Amino acid sequence: MKATSVSAAFTTEKVAETRDFYVRHFGAKVTFDCGWYVNLEFGSPTVSLQFMSPTQPEHQLSSGAGLIYNFMVDDVDAEHQRLISEGLRVIMPLEDHPWGDRGFAVQDPNSITLYIYSEREPTEEFRQYYR
Repeated sequence: MKATSVSAAFTTEKVAETRDFYVRHFGAKVTFDCGWYVNLEFGSPTVSLQFMSPTQPEHQLSSGAGLIYNFMVDDVDAEHQRLISEGLRVIMPLEDHPWGDRGFAVQDPNSITLYIYSEREPTEEFRQYYR
């Protein structure tokens, strides 16, 4: 299979709240919104996430437990300061990591962890794992 696009859809009872969160704090662009399903696009190249209400019996509510969305940014320190000033609670402190990034984490309304980071030079220990 040669996929031309891959995106994640998360089933939630908080579609509107989630949409507003990502638009306000992450600059998401709403490209589709029929009330129970919303498509959000981020940056360039375009990356998208979808959130939907369970409308069919096979649609089970998702749990944010264990789910992490990674957002690479140019200036993680500025994003950290901005999100704190906007009232978001940091659940993982801003710090340098030996595998080659500097990052921190917050959570969205569904308890999905959002890891915001900038790339850094990895330590010698981790450099060997890069391809």
